Amino acid sequence: MILLNRIQKYIINSSNKLKISSKDIKKNDVFLALEGSNKHGNKYINDAFRAGAKYCITDKKLKKSNSFEKILFVKNVQKYLLDLSEIKRSSYQGKVIGITGSAGKTSLKEYLKYFLSKKFKVSASIKSYNNKLGVMVSILNLNLNSDYAIFEIGTNNFFEIRDLTKLVKPSQIFITNILSAHLENFINKKNIAKEKADIFKKQFNPLSEILYLQKKSKEEELIYLIAKKEKLKKIISIGNKEGESYLKKIKKLDSNYEIILKILNNNYKILLPHCEQKIISNLIFVLTFFDFNKLDTKIIVQNKFNIPKIEGRGSIHNFLFKKFKIKLIDQSYNANPETMIESIENFSFIKNNSRDKFLILGNMNELGLSSLDYHIKIIQVIEKNYFDQVILSGDSFKKALSIFSNLKNKYVYKNKSNSIMSYLEKNVHKNTIIMAKCSNATEVNNFVKKLKLFKKG
Repeated sequence: MILLNRIQKYIINSSNKLKISSKDIKKNDVFLALEGSNKHGNKYINDAFRAGAKYCITDKKLKKSNSFEKILFVKNVQKYLLDLSEIKRSSYQGKVIGITGSAGKTSLKEYLKYFLSKKFKVSASIKSYNNKLGVMVSILNLNLNSDYAIFEIGTNNFFEIRDLTKLVKPSQIFITNILSAHLENFINKKNIAKEKADIFKKQFNPLSEILYLQKKSKEEELIYLIAKKEKLKKIISIGNKEGESYLKKIKKLDSNYEIILKILNNNYKILLPHCEQKIISNLIFVLTFFDFNKLDTKIIVQNKFNIPKIEGRGSIHNFLFKKFKIKLIDQSYNANPETMIESIENFSFIKNNSRDKFLILGNMNELGLSSLDYHIKIIQVIEKNYFDQVILSGDSFKKALSIFSNLKNKYVYKNKSNSIMSYLEKNVHKNTIIMAKCSNATEVNNFVKKLKLFKKG
């Protein structure tokens, strides 16, 4: 009981101390040893203590250890984390922001965190921690002295948003979009919209006040109507000229793009080196938040070129491969039909400057019965553009590719990450730009991890 109280007090009064991977452990961290897909975290307890861990929490008793006095055993680790996260959340008095949507949650979170951190103390979800475990760990890593706390809230099945919302209780909420994601469970985008709407419903979140909502589709319009019934303090629609914040004009300059944004009642002029829809969308969301909350918008306009690229979501990696200069555009964290089409089109706009352009695509997972149709559509989009090489991977792309004949692009199919790498080693003959896009835990995702090792080497 003494150890239980000591660890509870330590986690609540500290920030960024709870880690679920022994590789992330730093001095005075708390290692949470969980059941993994192959091994239990207990196997890494000694590694964690060697790295400087102060305590360890586990739900599996150890037969022997040199650090029993620092190891807390709990019968139900999920309940333990839930109870502790509820205590810590109730202790936080700052402003809480919740972000959900089919895609773009992590990048929007990073944009908000980046710009708010210029003037305020900010806590935010780690990486893409947006499921139940991730949200609880994020709450327990919260700095109680921060001005803002930003949480991602994700779902891949019914009734998950409401449970996470009850924990986070955000007062200001972003819904980035409703796209064709997790259709294996949700069946259609209307069901996705209803699920996402739980984040602001008063029965699950009595603290909800402000909703920032992209409103470009009938499903997003449905969320808007649900929000009106909930009588939120303010609903701000984003994305089209009928809304309150939108892209007004794009002008191509010599080396930049001049972007004119209408944000609530104000116009903002921003210069960007690249004209990508997701960058513009994030800037609209963030500028709207700053404008509505009467924060200094100059923070955004003056720091636009320093926006960090996020691993697996457009991060750019330059390295040597077979003595050739390679630029990798890494979109390998996740994919759905809409974001894959957007990535392909953005890649087609990039000038090759005498480089080869390799497009490498992996399966889009969890699309249900329509999976083949979506993958066929992707090949149709590819055919509207030109690439030096198109490498496809995954059973859905294999079936889709077999339907076509007389394709103008050069296609190859590779089912394993090693075979993609081997093909690349044999066919890269000059400086090359590669764009890789896929769902997580696919062979293309594994290939990108291996390719990045060349950068480290």
